[in-house]
Amino acid sequence: MAATKDAFGFGFVPAESEHHFVVSIPRSDSGEVEVTEWFAFGEQPKLAAPGVSVEGARVPKLKIKLSGYKWSLVADEVRVEFNRRLRQASLKSASFKSGDNFLAAHFGKELMLLLWAIEDADPSLVRIAVANWEGLVPEERWWLYTTINATSGHPEHGRGRGWRKAIGIAFTENPVGDRPFRQFEDLIDPDTGRPMLPPTRSGKKRKAAVDPGQGSLLDS
Repeated sequence: MAATKDAFGFGFVPAESEHHFVVSIPRSDSGEVEVTEWFAFGEQPKLAAPGVSVEGARVPKLKIKLSGYKWSLVADEVRVEFNRRLRQASLKSASFKSGDNFLAAHFGKELMLLLWAIEDADPSLVRIAVANWEGLVPEERWWLYTTINATSGHPEHGRGRGWRKAIGIAFTENPVGDRPFRQFEDLIDPDTGRPMLPPTRSGKKRKAAVDPGQGSLLDS
């Protein structure tokens, strides 16, 4: 186990893995919070398009921009959840402050799942989303993150599409305690593994008109 002094922020230990996420919080309440995925520790070009490399190195990728207000609705709950697990791992706790905040890759993935779920949600539904997110075990959060990131993880082009759209519905429109991960499975076509359109008024499920390369979930 890494020594406490080797950890930065929320469990990021470069000696174990340089893959991490950075939450950049502006000093101004009117600014946007940005989450960036990094694959190395140290000075690099700040951002680049997915898949672009510089001298063989993978450059950081912007994952999301979120209003400071929406961030304020989830920051405390996220901090408490991550610090609980850090203490279990004998690592020092952390807090979110203005500027760059480091997160271990697994925490970054879990955070991104929650932020994707609330990015287009009414602020009044954020508390429900947080409670449903807290109801998942880490492994479920990682699986959902990987699935969403593969088809609709781009900060802009992926917004409101495919699994990213569906997770927002699953987290904000399902009552707390109904296990959104299990209900999310009901949105998947077992034959194709792709999201399905909402049911018709009669309750019959319909298969989505989805472009497999884009993973878009079309509204009816």
